[in-house]
Amino acid sequence: MSEFFHMGGYAFYVWASYGLALVLMLWNVIVPIQRKKQQLTRIKRKLRHEQGNNPAA
Repeated sequence: MSEFFHMGGYAFYVWASYGLALVLMLWNVIVPIQRKKQQLTRIKRKLRHEQGNNPAA
């Protein structure tokens, strides 16, 4: 088992690439979700502001 984790002397490069790939995949999921929430918040704020300026509505 230790030989598997040692990877013939290339363990640092192999595990670093796995780690980097995992971070990038998580980034590609988390960032769009956060941006969507931010955009929805901006739209809601803008709608509330516009409704507040229009007393007939």
